[in-house]
Amino acid sequence: MATPNSARSPPGFPVGRIAGWQFLATVAIAAIGGWWAGLHGALSALLGGLVNITAGVVYAVVVGLRRAPTAGDTVRTMIRAEAAKITLIVLQLWLVLTTYRDVVPAALFAAFVVTVLVWTAAIVIRD
Repeated sequence: MATPNSARSPPGFPVGRIAGWQFLATVAIAAIGGWWAGLHGALSALLGGLVNITAGVVYAVVVGLRRAPTAGDTVRTMIRAEAAKITLIVLQLWLVLTTYRDVVPAALFAAFVVTVLVWTAAIVIRD
């Protein structure tokens, strides 16, 4: 028997779809970076995109770990998830910028910014 629309759970955040779009955007920026600056441009763009993709996955995992029974619990969970995401972004960017000597900053940050914009666009997407 079909479940009526009112009994279904609300649509979730489509994290898999968004991560896929972020990956496609990262590959496109990497192709441009490779054409513009060679192998290091492409690799820098891939790293810039992966920083945000992994941070988004961590955000989704932290949010999904706990079902918040109240609005206050929901806000606390989202703040924890956002803090984890920002911390991971800062650590990963620091790691890339300090260990990869041939990084192409323009490609790295272009891919990072594009993947941030793709994540932000998730607000208008329904599951």
